[in-house]
Amino acid sequence: MRRVLALGLIFLFALGCIGLAEQLSGSWDLEIDIDPQQANFSDSLELYSILKVNYTIGDWTFGTATVLDHNGWVDQDFSTTGMLGAFTLTAATDFNPNATFGSLVATMSVPFAGAVLGMQFTLEGDDTFLTVTASGNAGDVDIDIDINFGDNDAICDFPFDEVTIRIGFPFCCADISSSLTIGCAGFDQIAFSTSGIAIPMLPWLSIGANLVYTLQTKTLTLSPAFDFGTETCIDFYIAVASSGNLSIDSVSIEGIKLSCDTGPVTFTGLSFWGATGKPGRLSGTDYWEVYTIETNADACCGPMSFDVSVFFLENGLRLFDVSMIDANFEIAIASQFEFSMGLEIDVEAAATTIWTLGFLITW
Repeated sequence: MRRVLALGLIFLFALGCIGLAEQLSGSWDLEIDIDPQQANFSDSLELYSILKVNYTIGDWTFGTATVLDHNGWVDQDFSTTGMLGAFTLTAATDFNPNATFGSLVATMSVPFAGAVLGMQFTLEGDDTFLTVTASGNAGDVDIDIDINFGDNDAICDFPFDEVTIRIGFPFCCADISSSLTIGCAGFDQIAFSTSGIAIPMLPWLSIGANLVYTLQTKTLTLSPAFDFGTETCIDFYIAVASSGNLSIDSVSIEGIKLSCDTGPVTFTGLSFWGATGKPGRLSGTDYWEVYTIETNADACCGPMSFDVSVFFLENGLRLFDVSMIDANFEIAIASQFEFSMGLEIDVEAAATTIWTLGFLITW
């Protein structure tokens, strides 16, 4: 009897799925790094693989992502997104392969009377957080409200963190963004900010302003911004040192970028000698300069693309301070298969070479 009931339920579920569009899609991205400088073969290989599989039926998509590297199975994620009436629901779960739970994030949003109401629940370790949101507009006024629950410090009488209300509106000739924050103790602060305030006779200079009120203080911060337009192929990275709000002590150039298209390739030279915040390909590196040649939208080689970069280290040991050479090549062999190869030569560190092979399959 139980078997008949189970078969009947399966049959009813199958009938419910008839007529619903269903699709199985995904991708497998594999990259293998080979370092021939290592003494042991096992030490010369590094692997990174991510397999994504999505199953879509009706308005719902169920997904999974499996991450592998040279240490084995390192991460497993599950997700779902769908519609339930007017509600949009999502959920994402992270598991560690050592049989431990990572996190759960679930969201819900629904349009209501011209506004959008939302909720996000987060479970991570022993902590839980809940955020309730509302957003909408009335004419030229934009309103956003966030209410956060989940106070790890247990300051509030119940797990309440703060309420943030953001409103954007035009005022005179400026667009104003305001933010009101209310914490456990009550009023925290209200802030008003704007940007792009024009300076007469100086079209390349504009001012941003941020005005913050707390119970006992009022702070006004002005920040200059420079825009020299895009008339030339040269961009400057500019730093401004100021004292107070109305005095600009110095303006210094911290970097320069030259970029131009030459037929099917683009040449980019980037130099940056500032203390922090390196841009572009220099971000996160110890290098101060890089020259790059790469294919652009006018490339004549069909499904192929490549880039070659030469990095320079300040006071390096090699000719012209050349420190790193990085080359990458990609070709789409078929509509669902892409092969890639890369070569990285660290000439500063005894010509260490990393050879990268990879492919991407989508379906």
